[in-house]
Amino acid sequence: MTPAGAGGVVAAALLLSVASGALPSPPAAAATQLPAPVEQCRLGDDRLAELSGLASDGTHWYAVSDGGSSLRVLVLDPADCSVRDVRTASINPYDVEDLALAADGSLWLADTGDNRRRREDVALHVMRPGGGATLYRLSYPDGAHDAEALLLDRNRVPHIVTKEPIGPAGVYRPTGPLAADRTVAMERVGSLSLRSTQTPGGPLNGALGSILVTGGSVSRDGTAVAVRTYTEAYVYNAPDGDVVAALTRPPLRIPLPNEQQGEAIAWEPDGSLLSASEGKQPVRRIPGVAEAARALESATTDGAATRPAPGGDADQAQPSSGQHELSTGQSLLLAGAVAALLIAVAGRLRRRNG
Repeated sequence: MTPAGAGGVVAAALLLSVASGALPSPPAAAATQLPAPVEQCRLGDDRLAELSGLASDGTHWYAVSDGGSSLRVLVLDPADCSVRDVRTASINPYDVEDLALAADGSLWLADTGDNRRRREDVALHVMRPGGGATLYRLSYPDGAHDAEALLLDRNRVPHIVTKEPIGPAGVYRPTGPLAADRTVAMERVGSLSLRSTQTPGGPLNGALGSILVTGGSVSRDGTAVAVRTYTEAYVYNAPDGDVVAALTRPPLRIPLPNEQQGEAIAWEPDGSLLSASEGKQPVRRIPGVAEAARALESATTDGAATRPAPGGDADQAQPSSGQHELSTGQSLLLAGAVAALLIAVAGRLRRRNG
């Protein structure tokens, strides 16, 4: 995705960027100390200049970029980010934005990008380990959405998290089994409201980038869920494998500062988290994340407060089960959008009456 499409509402994004330095802090919550992200290797292949999805089986990384006229997943060596293989399928996608690796080795590509919000349906492409792919079409119950995050649970049920500049992100999943011969309707099963932060990075240079959901991943055993923005990762404990229930729990917030356009997040089998960006940037690894998320939930349940998260203070984003709740940053964004609209209307009236 281009930086111009990332914000959605350009005028509102600019206003929010100006105001971001004066944003009130969200309520403090418990967080757990983690090592800072460590650079593993740097992506150098031009085919990954617009990296949008990443997955790992512990031996290889699987990476996908935005755009293209066919499905293409690059298989990487984690030691040096070199390309060891390329998996392709002769399907012309619209805008692939995320990638998940199922337990059976199949690769699930989320063809869910929709910057202008005009698609009648979105798609999932499932690439089988032995070759070939199947296209599954899905439709939203409430109109078009732009989405860049796919959460594939351990039962291979896909959950799509939308990218919303105003209001909570929606969590959607199919109402029934996927079918190759028809479009399957989705239902909204939850929402996610993230509070703005001042972590630097991303293409928007303001608080807006810290609330836009740009990627997601579920751990191999299904007990941990990660959702990212341009500047943060949020990790949710899912002891029973229920993705929707996990997103209602207090998350562990992990700042991911100074990524050019961070859209990729992936679990390693050992519970580490990988983070990567567009622009042929480094792939970074944060060890011990799954364990830290479990410890945080235990501490929160017991009413204990622990140390701040790496690179940030003790402020931590809170999920929301209400579909209409606005975070602090989103409320300011809405106000900015209204102000921009009023200014534009006033300008037109002046020109008309002048």
